[in-house]
Amino acid sequence: MNLTLVGSTGRTGRYVLAEALRRDHRVTAFTRNAAALEARPHAVVEGDGRDLDKMRTAVEGADAVISIINGGDRDDPHRAAEATRTIIQAMTDSGVERLIVTTPYPIVARKPFLLIWLLRRLLATPYADARDLEQAVNASDLDWTIVRLTRLTDRPAVGAVVIRRELLAKPRGLTRADVATALLDIAEGGHLSGVAVNVHGR
Repeated sequence: MNLTLVGSTGRTGRYVLAEALRRDHRVTAFTRNAAALEARPHAVVEGDGRDLDKMRTAVEGADAVISIINGGDRDDPHRAAEATRTIIQAMTDSGVERLIVTTPYPIVARKPFLLIWLLRRLLATPYADARDLEQAVNASDLDWTIVRLTRLTDRPAVGAVVIRRELLAKPRGLTRADVATALLDIAEGGHLSGVAVNVHGR
């Protein structure tokens, strides 16, 4: 497949890039800092995710786009949603249909109540950005999947991933290596179109 990966130098994105290359996909990496790339994609586009011209260049000819963008902070509170809208526009302009994005599971979780309440207080800005991101994806005409991720670790892959639409009371954490596997399986499988799924460890 021809894949465009947005967020390829982040803590999770670097695992996705490595796994995509291991599977022999042709990868275009979009990143704000090309010098931080740990693997060698087939093409690199460096720039801000809200630069429409550069994003068009990055997604041109892609079979799927995988976007892993962290939510905003005090200095840039809307960066993830704004970049996602740029991705959607670039894909629409270029005739690319398949989009897979990640967001944090706690933005929809209900239990455990106290922990979720605390997380939403501490991470109010990035979580609000993530909800705005999801709304933008939902409103698009693309073939999209929203992948909500539980607590992530840098431990080695364990190969035990659960993908479901239902909310869980106590979802288990997940390794970033297993996230990479799940995202690429979804991209390759062409399933889970138009839905948001919750991904956690087994």
